[in-house]
Amino acid sequence: MVDRTSLEAVTEALQKAPERKFAESVELSVNLKDLDLSVPKNRLEDDIPLPNGRGKPVKVAVFGSPELGAKVRGTADRVLTPADLEELAGDAKAAKRLVQDVDFFLAEAPMMPAIGKRLGVVLGPRGKMPRPVPPGSDPSNLIQAMKRSVRIRSKGNRTFHAAVGLRTMPADQIAQNVDAVLNRLVGKLERGRSNIDSVYVKTSMGPAVRIW
Repeated sequence: MVDRTSLEAVTEALQKAPERKFAESVELSVNLKDLDLSVPKNRLEDDIPLPNGRGKPVKVAVFGSPELGAKVRGTADRVLTPADLEELAGDAKAAKRLVQDVDFFLAEAPMMPAIGKRLGVVLGPRGKMPRPVPPGSDPSNLIQAMKRSVRIRSKGNRTFHAAVGLRTMPADQIAQNVDAVLNRLVGKLERGRSNIDSVYVKTSMGPAVRIW
């Protein structure tokens, strides 16, 4: 099959998808090949900035001191202090609600061991363990980048999905996001594009259109 440009495929996927009463996500589906995914180094896990964002709010929470909270006020969606961490550790339902509501987490590096011990069982399986930041730093720029990023996780599966926008976004902007994800993947895979069997794009409830 001849490869198509991302813009051609996105345009066709948008045209073929029936109209809905809500803004569907546009998703990329990637099928890998010739990789032993039982070997951890072959599994993909990465946060990829999208040039045009995801078309919807992305929430970022920060575990840190009040001093860090003051630096990221207005940028982070939530700041969680050591006292908040202890409360969450004792309230499993609240911890699960937090993890479901927040897309990405950051944490001052000294808090990482306590977070792993108290909330690792909730954060780990969902791929949401915090990214550590140095004490005293200002992660505002990193938070802004995360708010336009998507996390990819192949785990042990040859097929994985990534949200690359909303149906309400222009097709060219979605296509640019698609290219950003694929370029990052090609750079991370051991044999580059040769490790990708096929790539499809679709709205969440629409038909899939093949790109590669």
